[in-house]
Amino acid sequence: MTRLAGKTALITGSARGIGLTFAEAYVREGAKVAIADIDLDRAQKAASDIGDAAIAVKMDVTDQASIDTAVRSVEDAFGGIDILINNAALFTAAPIVEIERADYEKVFSVNFAGTLFTLQAVAKSMIARGKGGKIINMASQAGRRGEALVAVYCATKAAVISLTQSAGLDLIRHGINVNAIAPGVVDGEHWDGVDAFFAKYENKAPGQKKKEVGAAVPYGRMGTAEDLTGMAILLASPDSDYVVAQTYNVDGGNWMS
Repeated sequence: MTRLAGKTALITGSARGIGLTFAEAYVREGAKVAIADIDLDRAQKAASDIGDAAIAVKMDVTDQASIDTAVRSVEDAFGGIDILINNAALFTAAPIVEIERADYEKVFSVNFAGTLFTLQAVAKSMIARGKGGKIINMASQAGRRGEALVAVYCATKAAVISLTQSAGLDLIRHGINVNAIAPGVVDGEHWDGVDAFFAKYENKAPGQKKKEVGAAVPYGRMGTAEDLTGMAILLASPDSDYVVAQTYNVDGGNWMS
């Protein structure tokens, strides 16, 4: 039985990585999916690979006009949006005394403001449609505690957790459930960039940090995008109708809360 049959989903930053894995999982569960990404060519290829249940939409979460245009495009294509996953994000790292304002502004504009204003635009659409909906924000174990070299990224994800609580409490009266997923260390191409930051600031050999963090996970390995899909499906399905304003750790036991 497909748990998302007849539902439509908009997933930001989904032309690759975790977002694409979510899109593929949602289609297997019967949903139609909009692959929203700043890289339209890659989004179109991803949608083509998935098939008729997916469309590509250009979306820059730092640009309000782009957000609004993308939401209207998905409404026109699908008749409305039932599910939103705020997945688009950037990573950065630096010692406190080396944080640059431009880098701070760039990462907050994507990770927090992008999440807030995409959530807002889709919530308005859901309210106008009058059928409720499910909004899933991508937080992180980094939002649960600080890290010496990762102050800005940690702060953005802590803000996403707080936003999830506030938006969840506000929007449930409209039948819109807002919840979040907090992954731990997830393997994938993005980790090449993460590893490079630590190689630079901790004087580690390339790949060393990745090996260390994987070994430290109680489960015994780094996570994969597929490890997150069960929670993403649950939070989009009717099984989570009574779940409001929560952030779920899916991290192999890295963090307990």
